[in-house]
Amino acid sequence: MSLFDLTGKIAVVTGSSRGIGRAIAEEMAAHGAKVVISSRKQDACEDVAREIDDRHGKGTALPIAASISSKDALQAMMDKVRSDLGPVDIMVCNAASNPYYGSMDGIEDDQFRKILDNNVLSNHWLCQMALPDMRAKEDGAIVIVSSIGGLRGSDTIGAYNVSKAADFQLVRNYAVENGKHNVRVNAIAPGVVKTDFARALWEDEKVHDATAARTPMRRLGDPRDIAGAAIYLSSQAGAWMTGQMMVVDGGITI
Repeated sequence: MSLFDLTGKIAVVTGSSRGIGRAIAEEMAAHGAKVVISSRKQDACEDVAREIDDRHGKGTALPIAASISSKDALQAMMDKVRSDLGPVDIMVCNAASNPYYGSMDGIEDDQFRKILDNNVLSNHWLCQMALPDMRAKEDGAIVIVSSIGGLRGSDTIGAYNVSKAADFQLVRNYAVENGKHNVRVNAIAPGVVKTDFARALWEDEKVHDATAARTPMRRLGDPRDIAGAAIYLSSQAGAWMTGQMMVVDGGITI
């Protein structure tokens, strides 16, 4: 059996109708998991689930729309996952938001709260909701998709970076508490990946080329570049790794 085999696992991936989340869900399905496709819009979730089912067999993907800003919606999603598929083995907290670009001097309180609620508190909720299943099985993996922004300051996305740094500590604390249950909790810190979410950081050709030039590998990331790290952290390959932050950034932070 491959160390990366996920056959029989139930994986929930938030923000998986596009970008990094979609790439992670597609690769998990390719490695044998049943995947829950979740984002705000049900039709977008259904489109992705249909493509995964076409590739890997009907019933491989379950589409459930849920907003990460609503604890009730997330709980309803988890209840449906358990009733339709069974206990959760893998939770990938990928969905996030960033409604503000500019100096932190100018950010409104409601914008800052939205960033913290969607990027930190929602991940905390999802951990709380997934952990009972994992503790009962004495096995499980939680992966929070953070960012290299949590490692550095910024004059344009400072509040977002604060939230991503908080995610690193969320991972460490949950890892300390749940290691005795054989549950691993880790984070991935991507660099600039060419997704719709990060469009402001790469859409301008000059900005794109300047960022690529500063990157040792001389290119920006593709969503699939992040998916492999999620497979590693969720499978037997990552069985002895917990509380860590895995940087996948083409080398730019070095």
